[in-house]
Parts: sequence; structure tokens; C-alpha cells
Amino acid sequence: MSLSALRAFVTDTVADWQQLQIGELQFWRRADARLMLIGFIAFLVVLLMARATIVRRPGRHRIVLPALPSSIGRTRLAFLVHVPLVLFLAGLLFFVLALGDPYTSLVKRDVTYPGRRISLMIDASSSMRAPFLAQHLNARAATDYTFFTTVGAAKRFVELRLKGKYRDLMALVEFGNEAYVVTPFTNDYDNILLSISLIGDPVEFSMFPDQGTIIAQAIEQSVGLFKAFNFLDASGNLLVIFTDGEDTHAVVNGVSLDDIMATAVEAKIPVYMVRTNYSMEKGKVIPDELWIPAINKTGGKFFAASDENSLIAAIEEIDRVSAGSIEVKQYTQQQPRFSMFTAAALVFWVLAATLKLTMPYFRKLP
Repeated sequence: MSLSALRAFVTDTVADWQQLQIGELQFWRRADARLMLIGFIAFLVVLLMARATIVRRPGRHRIVLPALPSSIGRTRLAFLVHVPLVLFLAGLLFFVLALGDPYTSLVKRDVTYPGRRISLMIDASSSMRAPFLAQHLNARAATDYTFFTTVGAAKRFVELRLKGKYRDLMALVEFGNEAYVVTPFTNDYDNILLSISLIGDPVEFSMFPDQGTIIAQAIEQSVGLFKAFNFLDASGNLLVIFTDGEDTHAVVNGVSLDDIMATAVEAKIPVYMVRTNYSMEKGKVIPDELWIPAINKTGGKFFAASDENSLIAAIEEIDRVSAGSIEVKQYTQQQPRFSMFTAAALVFWVLAATLKLTMPYFRKLP
């Protein structure tokens, strides 16, 4: 198990314990758990009775300790030697509960995870056929088109989120004159990476129907995607746009750019634009004058990626500033709880064994 998978398991387990209501627990194998508990109690009773009834010969089975001066009092912490036994019994209780195969029915809960709701937007217009040299982000592409470099950058960004502690809800949108939702919001990073690979195929790119670039309309439609998932009233929303920025449309369908960006501001969705235009520094592309103030109004940031290094630096900065948390409503008809109790039993048993084997104090007589 990788470190990220272990961290996710621990996070999920802690969240499950915080949300668990003992009264809601039901058991598929209640009889088996009860039988094991009765058997264990009966076994202890038999041991105690056997110990009390077995006749021992004097001097053969007894240990004589030298008398200690009465001035040496019994330490107040002597009871701590029983801590390993208490931990073992606690672990046994959780194991018995796990054996009963617990579950909860019709569960609805609000869970908070580190991460964001991120809409990744990739420009696939004809202007993205301009060259953009990138040895790492575009190492396997047949051409040095800007589009393939931005696809590599988007993939790198998702991989950064995957390696971190985040559990984002991420969507993928491809746009030109119109915006197309390739993958709706999901926390399955592998699904997003697969979708990025599919749109990054040269044949797929050559068949993309829209040749123009209308960024404002794509932003408006992406805000609509957040609205469709009822995310507008939630915190943690984010738009990340990869485009060459070759768009001077200040008015789209009779609506001004300021009004369109105002929808993102009203919905509290900061927009981060990564303008990928090779050898063109910030302000060197005419549309920069239009987009820099528009993007800044949303609380996001405009990045002018003029080479591979600046492009990588941009996605790394977006990854850093995208720390946050999201609240997710989870609905399950039957939620198994076996792993929670099994994990608790193992933790108690490991602690008991560790104390008993590594600390001599717990091997002393009380």
C-alpha cells in the first residue's frame, strides 16, 4: 500500500468514526458475534475454576518472595502494568463486533475532505496548432503543437493533486467556439487522466469541430456546470484554463466580458488562466490587456507561460494555492463498517504487544 493510499485510508477511517452513530449499527452476523463472546467468557470461567480447584503440592508450585520493609509503599502507578491487558481486551471487543459484520443503512452524511472542486478547461481551437517546444510535457507527441503541450501540463497538474493529500472533485472541459464537458465532476483521478489522454490523441484533436476561441463563453458554460451540480453555494470551487489566449472577444452573444466574469465572481469561483504562447512574455500578446484585469477580478491569477519552465512553474503554483477543503454529501443505502472495527482491533493489539515487548515496566509484578 502506497503512502498516499494509507493516508487516504486513515482519513476515511477517522471520518467514519466521527460520523458513526452507535445506535444506527446493524449486524449481518449477530449470532456469530454473540456465540464467540459467550465462548470466550465461558473459556475464562473454565480457566478460573481450574486454577481454583487444582490441588498443588506445597513448595512445588509456589514462589516465595522476600519480605520488603513496610517503609516501601505501593506505588500509585502500579495499576499501569495492566494497561497491555486492558488494550488487548479492548481490541478483542472490537474484533467481536467486526465479526458480526456491522453496517449502517440509508446513510446520509456531510464529509469534509482536503481538496477543491476544479474544472480543468483545455483550449482545442486551431490556433493551438502553433509550436510550443517542451521536452518533458510534450515528449511523446508527434508534433510540437501548443495543444499537446497544454494537455501534458494538465496531466502534470492532475498528477500533482494525486500525489498530494487532496481528494478533489475534478471535471474536464474541452472548448473552442463552444465548451464540451468531457468528464463531469468526479474524484476518480484515473478517470480524469484517461480522459486527458483521449483528448490528447492527435487523431481526436484533428477531428475537434470548433476552430475558433471564445474563452468567455467557455467560462460561462463552466460556471453553468458548477450550477448543474449544485456547487454554487459551496466553497472550494476553482477554474483552471489552459489556452493560448488568442481571443479578443469583449462581447459574447450581446453579453460583455465584465458581465460574464461577474458570474464567476458572484459564484465565488476564482479563475486561473495559463496562457501558453511560446516566447511571448506577459503583456506581449495583444489579448493580454483584456484578460489580465478580467482574471484578477475573480480572485484568480493570470500566468504567461512563454516556455516549458514557466509553464511548469505556473501549474505548481496553482497546485500550492489550491489547498483547501470541500464538503461532500454522501448517500449510501448500506454502508459496511467491518473495516473500521477491524482496524480498531488491530491498533489496540499492536499497542498492547508493543508495550509488553518493548517496555520492561509492563512485565513487572504490580
